[in-house]
Amino acid sequence: FATNAEAAAEAWASNTGRAADTFHQAITAPNMKERFRRGVARAGAAKFARKIREVGRDRFGPGVAAATTDYTTGVEPYFATIAAITLSPRKPRGDPANYMRVQEIGKALNAKRLALLGAGGG
Repeated sequence: FATNAEAAAEAWASNTGRAADTFHQAITAPNMKERFRRGVARAGAAKFARKIREVGRDRFGPGVAAATTDYTTGVEPYFATIAAITLSPRKPRGDPANYMRVQEIGKALNAKRLALLGAGGG
């Protein structure tokens, strides 16, 4: 399984990229929210719990370990953005102006997100 699945990576990337229009049509189809809601109800909490117990429990630890490099790569641009921000001066505790500091961080992080997505921004 693993050998064949890994060998198919290039075809997966190419085919999945070409399916963007189909994906958009699928997720914006009429009644999509209701279809999703019904699917969740049909599967139910019992199946969710059973799958965690029978499958997820044993995969969680190795999955987290395997994801460490990807996680680090994904968050590093945001950590660097935060480190580079020069925040406005901090006010006394409880001062509403301190929320501006939060907005400054949020604005910078959103600009970074948009830049990484190629949608503009800083």
